[in-house]
Amino acid sequence: MAWIPTPSRGCDVLALRLGPVEGFVLSRIDGHTDLDQLALVTGLTAVRLEAILETLVREGAVEAPQGAPPAAPPVAAGSAEASPRLLFETRLHQLPEDARAGLASAAVEPELSALCFDPAPQVVARVLGNPRCGLAHARLIAAHHRNAAGFEAFAARAEFLRDGDVQRFLLRNPQTPAHLLRTLLLKRRLPELYRASHDREAGERTRAAARELLRERFAKGSPEERVELLVVTEGRALAALSGLSLDGRTTALLCSRPLASTLLVENLARWPATPPTLIAHLLAQPMVQRSPHLRTLVKRHPNAPRMPP
Repeated sequence: MAWIPTPSRGCDVLALRLGPVEGFVLSRIDGHTDLDQLALVTGLTAVRLEAILETLVREGAVEAPQGAPPAAPPVAAGSAEASPRLLFETRLHQLPEDARAGLASAAVEPELSALCFDPAPQVVARVLGNPRCGLAHARLIAAHHRNAAGFEAFAARAEFLRDGDVQRFLLRNPQTPAHLLRTLLLKRRLPELYRASHDREAGERTRAAARELLRERFAKGSPEERVELLVVTEGRALAALSGLSLDGRTTALLCSRPLASTLLVENLARWPATPPTLIAHLLAQPMVQRSPHLRTLVKRHPNAPRMPP
């Protein structure tokens, strides 16, 4: 008879070491739904579901199938099994690279997480190709791998590249290939590109790529995207847009709205390419008319209307 997973009685779920996917699967286990139905309900493949159920059984959240060997005793904190990096450094790193690559293709926990710290590109590629590999493993690799060749395997796992944490770690990893950086940055909106260009945890290579792409996208983007960038950043992005200009539609959209940000007005007043129409709109804003400082700053702009003598 097919195994029907059953929640363990008296289990404190909040005390378990479960990721969001494991928690989701556990929430769908009721003691009546068999594996085929569980796969349909969760949308997971049979291989992926089997790996998650192994984790749930090992953590004590789900009762083991009848006839299964007893669960291993809890892992002591600080032991090699409790730390994937420590397990790799103390046990797996001693194996030849080919042996580690062979192990990575079919590894289960805790070895699978430990091999995410392997510096060899072929081992990391095998980890990413392992059917048990999930987002947690992809995040470890994105954060800790230090060989550009190892990241090429991400191209075959597009679902991992859609994860926000994987993207964040790759953007901050100094070894992420330039073409992969550009692929990740191309998917971002202009305000997100601006933030990436100022991310202190990212390397200068990533910040420079974000600045270059910000200028490129601003020049070719829609007026609505340009307005969003200027409003969200309160004009701070203008410092990175020297030599560019605002088209008529973008100017019209800005002039169609009241401006309540002092910083946005100041940045527009200091940007040499602010069009005359927008300068006139700034002068008409109540906050500018009430502030001698802002009024003087806007009037000093080269495109400000000239008062008759």
